[in-house]
Amino acid sequence: MESYLVFKDLAIIVVFAKFFGILARKLKAPQVVGEIIAGLLIGPSVLGLVDQSTFLSQMAEIGVILLMFSAGLETNLHDLIKTGVKATLIACAGVFVPLVGGFFLYRGFYGPAGVGTKDFYSALFVGVILTATSVSITVQALREMGKLKGYVGTTILSAAIIDDVIGIIVLTVVIGLHDGSSNVGAVCAKTGLFFVFSIVVGFIIYKLFKAMDARYPHTRRIPIMGLALCLAMSFVAEKYFGIADITGAYVAGIILCNVRDSEYIAEKMDINSYMLFGPIFFASIGLKTDISEVNMSIIWFSLAFVAVGLLCKIIGCGLMAKLCKFTWPDSLKIGVGMMTRGEVALITSQKGLSVGLLSPVYFTAVILLIIFSSILTPIILKILYSKTPTQESPKIAE
Repeated sequence: MESYLVFKDLAIIVVFAKFFGILARKLKAPQVVGEIIAGLLIGPSVLGLVDQSTFLSQMAEIGVILLMFSAGLETNLHDLIKTGVKATLIACAGVFVPLVGGFFLYRGFYGPAGVGTKDFYSALFVGVILTATSVSITVQALREMGKLKGYVGTTILSAAIIDDVIGIIVLTVVIGLHDGSSNVGAVCAKTGLFFVFSIVVGFIIYKLFKAMDARYPHTRRIPIMGLALCLAMSFVAEKYFGIADITGAYVAGIILCNVRDSEYIAEKMDINSYMLFGPIFFASIGLKTDISEVNMSIIWFSLAFVAVGLLCKIIGCGLMAKLCKFTWPDSLKIGVGMMTRGEVALITSQKGLSVGLLSPVYFTAVILLIIFSSILTPIILKILYSKTPTQESPKIAE
């Protein structure tokens, strides 16, 4: 394909994403909903104006990296430490309940299977897919509403990051049990080492940025170096520790969130994200969906898969949040905020396809779950916050 054709695709994505983003905002819905619908319309399913390509996938990956870096920059580190134990408990419930729900959903449709059989591991893998949480869309919705820095928003972010780590471990365990090729102990060790690495190296980098900020305050070299740190941490997390790159980006933001010019860095990152990379990321979710592949033989399973996927996160995370002494309205916000699926679910599903744990026909169900959760989560959150605007408070932690 001629390289100049990507400019046409980018122009179409930017125009459609912004138009439908503005339209969504006019209709009192979060802008990201419009951008996802724009991707669906211009993709293969409807108009066929843009095809998903490796280049667009990589641009979308940069988009989610920048989004998570900005989320880290806007995080209140004091609140993050406060929510640590609660976020871990919420994340554990957010993995366990969907894992069990997905397993019994598959078995309910296709009957029981003996432990150790291929069908048994396929059912278990369906549950693994449902454990994934993609908080990127929730982050954008919370940012639009000005709720990202609140105690509930910080708890959702923290729980999602921990959920991602636990999900990787669970994925490794299931694949290891299936083919015996994965070293579960090594993965757990690498996960622990990554957080040790982040604390040690992060402290050094923080001191360097603090000194640089004191000497060159409010200069463009600060956000430029911040972006370099974001990309480097994303690479290191994925390459050397087997942790999702978005986790590395978020940690990079956390490292710099207490630097005096952290808001200035976030402002510069937001320009790149808002202008190009953000719309590409959200539109790419719609681009990945090809509804022509949906047939009646899987439609009922897909609908049940979506329902179980959404409800299990709300029930698991919401009830655990309530046990952690959040109010009922805030518990519901946390449960809804954790139900989005995105790139992590796609990566997990593709891994299942590659090792023979998942048939290609079920990929449609995963896409539908991503679309439904991506569209419904921001809308429901907006409704919940409009009804209980005064419930969220850091005092809950005390």
